[in-house]
Order: sequence, then C-alpha cells, then structure tokens
Amino acid sequence: MEDLSNVKNKLLAERAEEQLLRYIQKEPVAVGEKLPNEFKLGEMLGVGRSTVREAVKSLVIKGVLEIRRGSGTYVVSTAAGRDDPLGVRNATDKLALALELVEVRLLLEPGIAEMAAIHASAEDVHRLKKFCDRVEEKIKSGEDYIADDIEFHTCIARCTGNTVMEQLIPIIDTAVMMFVNVTHKKLTEETVRTHRMIANAIADGDFVGARTAMTMHLTYNREKIKRMMDERRAESFPVS
Repeated sequence: MEDLSNVKNKLLAERAEEQLLRYIQKEPVAVGEKLPNEFKLGEMLGVGRSTVREAVKSLVIKGVLEIRRGSGTYVVSTAAGRDDPLGVRNATDKLALALELVEVRLLLEPGIAEMAAIHASAEDVHRLKKFCDRVEEKIKSGEDYIADDIEFHTCIARCTGNTVMEQLIPIIDTAVMMFVNVTHKKLTEETVRTHRMIANAIADGDFVGARTAMTMHLTYNREKIKRMMDERRAESFPVS
C-alpha cells in the first residue's frame, strides 16, 4: 500500500498544478513570459517549494512550461494539458529543429498573411500594429521582445477570421520561440523591417504584399539558421 504521506504530497502537487495553470490562463501570463520564482509561487499557491517544483515539472512534461537553466521558468503554451503532438519538445538538436520549423512556417505563414490582409478588421489592424510597435521598441531598448514577437504572429493568424487557423497558432508560437532562442536575437534589424512591411501590407489590404513580406521575413530566418549550421559543421570538422 502506498504511504499516506506520499499520497498527500501527490494530491497537493496536483492541486498546485491546477492552480498554477489557472493563474497562467486567467492572469493571463503570455507565451514567452517568465513565471515568478519558486518562493513567490509557493506563497501564491499556499504550498511549499517542493510542491511547487512538482507542479512545475508536471506542466513542463505537458508542454505548458519550459525551464531554462540559469534564467528561470517560462510559459511556452497556455493550453491546458496540451500534449506535444509533433513530438518536438525534447529534440536534442535545437538548431536542426528550428530549421525544420521555419520551413513549415514558409509553407503556412505567407498564405496566412495573405488571408489576414483580405479579412483583417480595423480593430485587428490596430492590435497588430500595437504588437509591431512593441517589438520594435523593445529591440531598440534592449529588452526581451520574444513574448511580443509571438503575439505579433499570433495576431496575424487571428486576423484571418478562420477558426481552423487558431489550431495552427501553437505551432507558430513554438517556431517563433525556437528561432529567437537558437539565434540569440541576432536578426533584430531584419525583424523590425519585415514586421513593419507585413503590418503595413495587412493594414492596406495588400494581400500580395503581405505574402511577399512574410516570405522575406521567414527567408531571413532560414538563411540565418543555415549559416549557423554551416558554422557548427565547420567547427566540428575543421580544415587542417
């Protein structure tokens, strides 16, 4: 028979997990944002740090949180209990995964941008430009812009007015976060310029321009990853 103290600890961890997930969804804590530290989470949830760790670990397994060594715990999805349908979260070669994800984005997002230019409302455009401005402001001030970058691309998908497109948002979110993380935010000038081109084209209803600008944006991303892979290969097999 399982020890009663173990059963109690499991129940506490499960309840803390539910409370933490509700906090993420209701606050809301945006994808890419960092959670408070263990001590503050423990105070907020009314449990000890070991229980907080168990709750966080469970949400990491379910693809809601990600622990970045030396940095903290970040939200990577706000979907309750969402499994990893693509099986990519535990991939060891993040650079190769980033390349595959950007290639999938090249298939999807130019068409999404085109549809957004056709269907976006005035309110959609206002929201899109707000995220575009935020990314640019944070890049210029040296702040972390990943959450707003993700929101920018998420907003484009929502501008389409297509409910099925909502199902693609977690894939896009994962791809954006993966790219920014592996490239260490080194394509900032290109990001600002192409984001502005995409937003302006959608605002003008220029569906060809929106598709073209998104293709350019993602091509810059793909070329950067390819260069990094070439550099890694050269370091692994130096010419004597």
